[in-house]
Amino acid sequence: MAYILEKSFPVEAGAYTTAGEASTTIKRTLKQLGVSAEVLRHVSVACYEVELNLVIHSLGGTLTLLVDPEKVTLISKDVGPGIPDIEMAMKEGFSTASAEARTLGFGAGMGLPNMKRNATEFDIQSEMGVGTTITMSFSLAL
Repeated sequence: MAYILEKSFPVEAGAYTTAGEASTTIKRTLKQLGVSAEVLRHVSVACYEVELNLVIHSLGGTLTLLVDPEKVTLISKDVGPGIPDIEMAMKEGFSTASAEARTLGFGAGMGLPNMKRNATEFDIQSEMGVGTTITMSFSLAL
């Protein structure tokens, strides 16, 4: 597949003060490419949620943006504890966020459900003690 754009953003664990910077850059980049407002909204919500998950739950990771003529794809790949029960983690309101994250207003348990709701295609793979990969695609034909 030939991509119009391929760019990766490192995301640091626990970096609450810079959380959202990658998402903001991705939104700005897609807007410059002429992505429609509707698609941009879906990508922005899911991108912010997945970036925050990297900050809150992982030991760090990478958020990759891929754009081809038909879709936008976001791939979040982290090093971390993994998700022991993906089905439970997908339930609205379920959270394993730390007390620190909750004190800062994060960790409401809506991240994964919001990602799935906003993506055209959503896949999550996790291995305990290794990490989690989330792949989301957003059709440009909306």
